[in-house]
Amino acid sequence: MHIAFFTNYYHPVVNGVVRSVASFRENLMKQGHNVFIFAQSDGSYKDGEPFIFRYPSLPLPLGDISTAIPVSPFVDQLLPMLKLDVIHTHHPVLLGQTAARKAAELDLPLVFTFHTQYWEYTHYIPFPQEIIQDFLKNAVHRWLREFMQKCQHIIIPSESLKEILVRDYGLHERYSVIPTGTNLEPFLNADGKTLRAEKGWQKETVLISIGRLAPEKNWDTLLQAFAKVHQEHPEARLVLIGDGAARQSLEALAAELGIAGQVTFTGSIPFEEVPRYLKAADLFAFASVTETQGIVTMEAMAAGLPVVAVDGSGTRDILQNGKQGYLVENDPDALAQGLNRLLSDSQRIKRFSNQALKRAKMFDVNQLSKQMINMYEQAIQDKKDNQYVTLKLDEAVPQEAVSPVQS
Repeated sequence: MHIAFFTNYYHPVVNGVVRSVASFRENLMKQGHNVFIFAQSDGSYKDGEPFIFRYPSLPLPLGDISTAIPVSPFVDQLLPMLKLDVIHTHHPVLLGQTAARKAAELDLPLVFTFHTQYWEYTHYIPFPQEIIQDFLKNAVHRWLREFMQKCQHIIIPSESLKEILVRDYGLHERYSVIPTGTNLEPFLNADGKTLRAEKGWQKETVLISIGRLAPEKNWDTLLQAFAKVHQEHPEARLVLIGDGAARQSLEALAAELGIAGQVTFTGSIPFEEVPRYLKAADLFAFASVTETQGIVTMEAMAAGLPVVAVDGSGTRDILQNGKQGYLVENDPDALAQGLNRLLSDSQRIKRFSNQALKRAKMFDVNQLSKQMINMYEQAIQDKKDNQYVTLKLDEAVPQEAVSPVQS
């Protein structure tokens, strides 16, 4: 099968979408399929993989990343020659719009993975007034409805997000829940001890977290919780992997809380280094409530880490409360209590660690890639039958549904 992945972000960017795209691509290629990537260019970065085609790009004010400009005469000429069977977009805008247009022009099925709760990102548009934000969120909902109905199939990474789309958009057919799988080998074989020695963490209890440093990731709650944990466990260190526009304010908050010396901001690191950092840690702490698939939680568990996390979408699909760790309320005190409870019980840490590894093995990327191929085959048939995604709800999504997951 010849498959085109359109994505606004690919290597060297490190985020959940890129991990999903790369993971599925690698395994689909191993199964004998050709997967062509159409993504943003990124300065002097040189691709080590075949079949990567880059659109020009512009830098974004969200950290050291760029976003694609969806214009490329070269790609326009190339696409018909690839004899594609399906076009699969990982975003609904920019290259997502290009994917939809090319699918229509080439009479190909269009598949869309709904990676993100897009309505949670309107705060990046510099109009803080509530009435304008309400307008923007409702506009996002209307625009997503229109885009989904151009598709033959919607892939949803988690049951939590499925519930939102079924309830608030009326999605009722031509969708599949297919989480991003994990290749366990890099996490199983990573050398965490060497990294602990390099960083001087041998005598410390290392709590680690991963994500873009942005408001919707709820880092303030994690830092406030860690300040309370540090009072009870002065040997504890918090390591934050990632970068973003909120880094400076988070570093200032750490200083204000008196924990700056015990919080390490690594900035962005290459993805191949992430397993070493996870393996070097003792516990994974997470506060985001806007995840769609819980990839970083899954990867932490693949490294054998117990987890204490705020009970939010995506995360609750991966972590079973009381088995691999704890799900807590979205509150610094509750998060601190969960962390302290686990840190004070070494036997429970060991038990949760073993269960975390077992749980991670359930998200086998090879089996999930086979599900993806079955879905593509159905989308191809639906295109031949002129069948598209339909939504039962005709009206715009009500404002009270804008933030459907509360913790």
